[in-house]
Amino acid sequence: MKKTNAMRILDKNKIPYVINEYEYDESDLSAVAMAKKTKVDIDRIFKTLVLLGDKTGYLVACISGEMELDLKKLAKVSKNKKVEMIHMKDLLKITGYMRGGCSPLGMKKSFPTYIGDSCLSFETIVISGGKRGMQIEIDPNKLIQVLNIHVDDISIYL
Repeated sequence: MKKTNAMRILDKNKIPYVINEYEYDESDLSAVAMAKKTKVDIDRIFKTLVLLGDKTGYLVACISGEMELDLKKLAKVSKNKKVEMIHMKDLLKITGYMRGGCSPLGMKKSFPTYIGDSCLSFETIVISGGKRGMQIEIDPNKLIQVLNIHVDDISIYL
């Protein structure tokens, strides 16, 4: 298996992780579809969203697969007046990652990153491994440490 940037960062920082690979369907790259295929609890799957803040520029949010990002909460904790999702067509150019394979680790540049506080309820969470069909299972505290992530209440239940 070829290492992704996300794996290389974890290896460099001596952070243990487990790789889970699965067959993906390009027509449905959602966390719900991934949960069904991998039999991982949707609460433990954290999707990576990239946004643009009116004051701070690009930022990253990781939220549980069953949650929806609360733009107002994220704007407040990130010291923006407003934040908005970037256009999907810009994702690769900004992050180096494709939709369905965007990891908070190993983006082209480091952006301020925020994660939903529900991550602290689990021994391990699952994030994108940096390519479609690949997930990284990791201790959320180690992820927070390596990326200097801000933990906050940034989401609401769907």
